[in-house]
Amino acid sequence: MEKRGLNELREMFLSYFESKGHLRLPSFSLVPQNDASILLINAGMTPMKPWFKGEEVPPRRRVCTCQKCIRTGDIENVGKTDRHGTYFEMLGNFSFGDYFKSEAIAYSWEFLTKVVGIDENRLYPSVYQDDDEAFRIWNEEIGIPADRIYRFGKEDNFWEHGSGPCGPCSEIYYDRGPEYGCGKPTCTVGCDCDRYMEIWNNVFSQFDNDGKGNYSELKQKNIDTGMGLERLACVVQGVGSLFDVDTVRNITAKVSAITGAHYGESHEKDVSLRVITDHIRSATFMICDGILPSNEGRGYVLRRLLRRAARHGKLLGVSDPFLFDVVDTVIGENEIHYPELRERQKYITRVIRVEEENFARTIDGGLKIFQEMLSAHQEKQEKVFSGADAFKLYDTYGFPIDLTAEMAEEAGMTVDQKDFDRLMQEQKARAREARKALGDLGWADVELGQDMPATAFLGYDRDVCEAKVLAIVADGELREELVPGTPAMVVLDQTTFYAEMGGQVADRGDIIVQGKGEASVFEVTDVQKNKGGKYLHEGKLKNGTISVGDTVLAKIDTERRAAIRRAHSATHLLQAELRTVLGDHVHQAGSLVEPDRLRFDFTHFSALTLEEKQKLEELVNTDILRGFAVSTEELPIEEAKKRGATALFGEKYGSTVRVVSVGEQGGVSMELCGGTHVDNSAMVGSFHIVSEASVASGVRRIEAITGREVLRQAHELEKVLIEVADTLKTNPADLLAKAESSVNELRTAHQEMEKLKDRILSGDVDRVLFASKNLGGLRVVTATRSDLEVGDLRKFGDFIRDKDPSVVAVLATVHEDKITFLAVCGKTAVERGVKAGDIIKAIAPIAGGKGGGKPDSAMGGGSDLMKLDDALAAVDDVVAQKLSL
Repeated sequence: MEKRGLNELREMFLSYFESKGHLRLPSFSLVPQNDASILLINAGMTPMKPWFKGEEVPPRRRVCTCQKCIRTGDIENVGKTDRHGTYFEMLGNFSFGDYFKSEAIAYSWEFLTKVVGIDENRLYPSVYQDDDEAFRIWNEEIGIPADRIYRFGKEDNFWEHGSGPCGPCSEIYYDRGPEYGCGKPTCTVGCDCDRYMEIWNNVFSQFDNDGKGNYSELKQKNIDTGMGLERLACVVQGVGSLFDVDTVRNITAKVSAITGAHYGESHEKDVSLRVITDHIRSATFMICDGILPSNEGRGYVLRRLLRRAARHGKLLGVSDPFLFDVVDTVIGENEIHYPELRERQKYITRVIRVEEENFARTIDGGLKIFQEMLSAHQEKQEKVFSGADAFKLYDTYGFPIDLTAEMAEEAGMTVDQKDFDRLMQEQKARAREARKALGDLGWADVELGQDMPATAFLGYDRDVCEAKVLAIVADGELREELVPGTPAMVVLDQTTFYAEMGGQVADRGDIIVQGKGEASVFEVTDVQKNKGGKYLHEGKLKNGTISVGDTVLAKIDTERRAAIRRAHSATHLLQAELRTVLGDHVHQAGSLVEPDRLRFDFTHFSALTLEEKQKLEELVNTDILRGFAVSTEELPIEEAKKRGATALFGEKYGSTVRVVSVGEQGGVSMELCGGTHVDNSAMVGSFHIVSEASVASGVRRIEAITGREVLRQAHELEKVLIEVADTLKTNPADLLAKAESSVNELRTAHQEMEKLKDRILSGDVDRVLFASKNLGGLRVVTATRSDLEVGDLRKFGDFIRDKDPSVVAVLATVHEDKITFLAVCGKTAVERGVKAGDIIKAIAPIAGGKGGGKPDSAMGGGSDLMKLDDALAAVDDVVAQKLSL
């Protein structure tokens, strides 16, 4: 068997199945589309569930892929063993109602033995215990002796992963040799040791699992095969683990070059090298697919991986961020099949570096707190690290719970996971309560019937259309008729109302009932589109009646739609010019389009300078003034991508897409977009940036206005300028000079006033000290000053303390029924053991307060005005006690 590289093996597999009539598809994004059962794609077939279920039509009945996958279920074992990893590639050939068991088994055997050249005497097939058909195919069609075919139960040979298609499977095992075995006489296929390694799995998808243990027959019998690319490379390259495969080994070599640690030096270093190598592979691909570090969902998985890798770097002696330096090597080993990695390299590198830097600012403090917590548990001889402490590390220092658990395990302890989960649930409950004000669309879950057709949208070029009422929902129930005043939802067979999608808000307007004499008007305030493609018009009936079956006019608010069009087209211009000003790393991370207002989130790592914002605004307004034509057309997705159309990260598109172009052949902007737009950029009118800020690590947000809103705000600003100018008795043109002059005058007056106050306070010092009494050679004095600001009180105290080193003074002032105490002690008083902080701690509680401070100056508060004199009277006793008088 010839040794081949991982990249070569991937191409051999895909080319082989292309020769068998399979369509080669690129890897799907790691972000699942319309699948809430998983956070990340974890198997080759996962993105194809709708094709397996027969819900959607696949591009061809035979398909092959090499799918990026992430699995984190065994993350705690990554690094500790040679075979655990979070990132891997899954080779797969799939049949949707085409071929079945005979062909699938034959293809797998031919590829492994004839194409790759694996010795067939080292291969052993297994089948599900009740699958006699698969056993017969292996035995009679392929020619494998019966004693070399193994039958296993559901746990081993029935494939299912969450909800979705599943069924019996037939695996192929490779005998790596006795040197990898356990040495037991009973060691054979299925043993838990590393000798017999499963490399291919033919899944015969016959059932659909609803995720609750219920199985139903699929409409069509399918083939879903999976073979781990790294596992195949282990066999072909004759290496002992996935970390020894050529591409992975090269990444580890880069980590070693940075850290100075090498395989074989110690078990601990080997663990850290493997963790870093695996996690940086996962992180690079996740970020490339649009995932950003966060504290929830898949973003938390990414943060967890990066922070775990960063900690293991610290264990290897690397204190500064370093993971971002490994990205280029990861990309270099994988770009032959994933060219998008190189295209997004700057973006990926920056995201990782920012996350490393953010974690570096907290990890040292967090590790210190962890050690203190750990020591406290160990002093009590406890073996369980409390859930409360683990939650504090997570909530305050950003420590993923598994990182805390890993460190606790290294110290021989376990974490109270149950208590941690309880605290997490309490926090989430508080967040849910805070979100209640957002409301919900309770009617959106009403079953509208499978036979009801999707709503046809006619609103791209029409403002009004005739339609038929298909359904009415009120109070969560289907209704035949509606009376005025009841909140409801109306479904039409066709509409001009745009439903909220792609960041664009819904249209508003009226649904007018025809043919009932007096006009009946349903006022539409929101529109949503459900998964069945039905447009749900939400609002209230203002007058008359509306019934299922009525013929109506769907009429949008045209002025509002025009303002939305202006804002949406401006959003496209903004994205194009952001790339011009900031660079190609800019990608859309979210948007909101409202009437003459827009909000655009994008990937960037620092605040825009004033010059960048001004340049951006100038470029967008230039695009508007040049009057570029705005056109739309529907194209095959591949054609749109070839033309350079911008797509949203992680978005799922159909085979045909709508392309919105600004300028000739999209020279200014070309995006995949289903929203409504102006016909010419000049119709946007004008564009102005209102604000720019950070919304997440590596994500910035611009809020801007267009059209009439720019004009309205300009008039408001002009009105304010005129009123301010009148107040300052000048004209708007001279307002800046007048303001600067007025500020200088105020600053001078303030300085003079401060000097005057200082002279008054300084002059008052002698009067206060004149009233002092001698206690053991110290001058002790108390005094009150009404409505003296805290800053002035401090200054007054400093004057007194600097006047005589033997002074002990306690001053009090009352402001808005609150007492403020200040104690000062001269150098001699402090040397004799009389300290300001001790005095405040003694007298403030008398007046219902507390405080403290340094030996020479301390402050406190109080709330009981009736006790103020008592508190001051106690000063003599405190001083006498300190002097032992």
